[in-house]
Amino acid sequence: MSLKGLLSSRNPAAARGAPLAAPAATALSDRERLAMLDELEQSGLGWFWASDAQGRLTYLSGAIAARLNVPLEDLVGQPLSAIFCAADREERGKSLALMLGAHKGFSGIAVRAARRPEGAVLRLSGQPVQAAGGSFAGFRGTGTDISEEYHREEETARLARYDSLTGLSNRHRMAHQIETTLTAFRTAKRSCAVMMLDLDRFKHVNDTLGHAAGDELLKQVAARLTRAIDRDCEIGRLGGDEFQVMIPDCDDRGVLGELAMKIITMLRQPYSLEEGRCVIGASVGIAIAPHDGVSREEIVRAADLALYASKNGGRGQYRFFSGELENETIFRRRLEQELGTALSEEQLFLRFEPIVEAASGAVASLEAHVCWNHAQRGIIDEEEFAQIVEGSAMLGDVGRWAIAAACEQAALWPESVRVAVNVPVALFLAEDFVSRIGDAITATGLTPARLELEISEAVFFGDASVVDRTLAALFKLGVRLTLDEFGSGYSSLAYLRRAPFDAIKIDQKLVADAERQDSRELGLVRAIVALAGALQMDTMAGGIESAGLLAALTTGGVRFLEGPIFSEPVDAATLAQELAGGTWKIEPSAERTRRARRRTVFRKIQVIHDDYAYEVTLRNLSKTGALIEGLADVPKGTQFVVDLGGGQLAVATVTRSNGDVQGLEFEQSLIEDGSGGLCTRSRVSPYALAAAGAPLAALSPGAFLAIEKGGAIPKFGYAKQPA
Repeated sequence: MSLKGLLSSRNPAAARGAPLAAPAATALSDRERLAMLDELEQSGLGWFWASDAQGRLTYLSGAIAARLNVPLEDLVGQPLSAIFCAADREERGKSLALMLGAHKGFSGIAVRAARRPEGAVLRLSGQPVQAAGGSFAGFRGTGTDISEEYHREEETARLARYDSLTGLSNRHRMAHQIETTLTAFRTAKRSCAVMMLDLDRFKHVNDTLGHAAGDELLKQVAARLTRAIDRDCEIGRLGGDEFQVMIPDCDDRGVLGELAMKIITMLRQPYSLEEGRCVIGASVGIAIAPHDGVSREEIVRAADLALYASKNGGRGQYRFFSGELENETIFRRRLEQELGTALSEEQLFLRFEPIVEAASGAVASLEAHVCWNHAQRGIIDEEEFAQIVEGSAMLGDVGRWAIAAACEQAALWPESVRVAVNVPVALFLAEDFVSRIGDAITATGLTPARLELEISEAVFFGDASVVDRTLAALFKLGVRLTLDEFGSGYSSLAYLRRAPFDAIKIDQKLVADAERQDSRELGLVRAIVALAGALQMDTMAGGIESAGLLAALTTGGVRFLEGPIFSEPVDAATLAQELAGGTWKIEPSAERTRRARRRTVFRKIQVIHDDYAYEVTLRNLSKTGALIEGLADVPKGTQFVVDLGGGQLAVATVTRSNGDVQGLEFEQSLIEDGSGGLCTRSRVSPYALAAAGAPLAALSPGAFLAIEKGGAIPKFGYAKQPA
């Protein structure tokens, strides 16, 4: 239909040729009115459209078709509802088809061309038109291009929900998504996991390479995180280097553990930035609804506690929430606050780990490790102490104390034995670092070459002029310098050429993988040895526990070796005895393995048989079974349900019984919990317990034990009270 026809249809008398009422003196002629409407259409200030009673388009301003990038002839005659679709992709606005079907006037509907959804956005308005007999004849209406306004509002709305840097959901959207999901899942009795992620060493990259590098690194982390999770989920950046993941309908801790390890592995691969190459890490905390809570506040808090525990456990690992974590977290924070007292009251002491020369078997150096004789806790060993002090404001003070104390001890040893001290990055970059080293050497009379400073590759992220000046001053002082953690990802020939290192210490993860027969890491170790030889540097490898790994490293040409196969760290008194003859030689023994860290998570537990719960003592635990003590007269073949707490139930069979001690074999193996412990793959849902009569709100994290039923008679007697 032409514009003239459209105009005539608005005035039936004119269409029939009937005389019109006499126009006012200022009225325009029909020709002038049509010309004005044509000009209005061409200007873009007003566009027009019309449809018949069946909803087919009968007229459309040519300018609209041009803006939609669709030929006009392809539009006229087509159903209006097929030409346009809602501009809002989530279709939360008014429906055009609904408005047309109601035969009522409408305004302000935002639409796009269905064939070109990426094109212009229009705002349509329309009014129904009646035929001469009063029947519905179609619609007449107007359209306006609102693309710029719409995209501006859309961007504003997006920024309110998504992180502007990474494109992931922001803190507010994640909170909303978790809240609404958990609310719906409570009714449907479904599970949902929440992961909290924190990047390790990100602050160092941000501080040394600059905020632009930090922003680019966060973008790459977001991209890797998205690729790592190949299932339905919501991923968000909460701010800084903290991320959050919500995974609906997943409570299998085996699956979640594998996913967390996949994320950690992907995020610790090297990154290429315009400012340089870098490596970071990630720690993950995991909580699962409804086991660890049923509200957003409970689940997020539980995941936060698990994240804190994973970072304290050495970083680069994951941790599931458990009821013990809250007390552990409080205690760890208290220890951090007491570090100042530990220094002032001389509670810290050193243990020394031998570093053996491969060719002679003689101890060439002793690596100092800081331990803490805590007034209430007792001895806090070097591994746990390192976790406490990392990231603490006291790190530099502890490092200064360790260097002074190590020099004092080494002054008492034979001249052939050096002392090695690990230098934190923050201490190395401190203004008084070199002067402190000089003071320690002067005060003890130690030959400078007998002090070996192990410096991480991470120092090279600092100001290059400061790093070069410090290294030059240390070289001039005469101390021995070792590049620590070589092969961890920062490795660059550029700083190996310019820095005066005496030795390279190969990264322990690289060393650990070198034992595998098909491992490429052994080839890398050999390449590092060759590189060090070309640069006239020694090589060192630590963490050696097996004879196979020792043989591989020795054959590969590594000169200095360290690890449990030689000796655990020893105290000063033991060291004095070993060095009394002037030389300490150690024969490696494959029977020596790194002592297992004591875990007190499982002690008193319950085992259930024939609806009766017995309290026993758990003596040891492995993936496939356990040893319990406390019951008498238990025959082989007896089946128990072992309650490990927190909803963890494992079906087990007694495979051996000796007095009050029974060996159990699990029907389904336990899995790693991410922090050196074990846990069941699944847990009994609180929803199931609630269905059995236990009120959900009354269930505490440790209240998932089987409830002893009234009238049940114990089948097995207590041999003694469990310890």
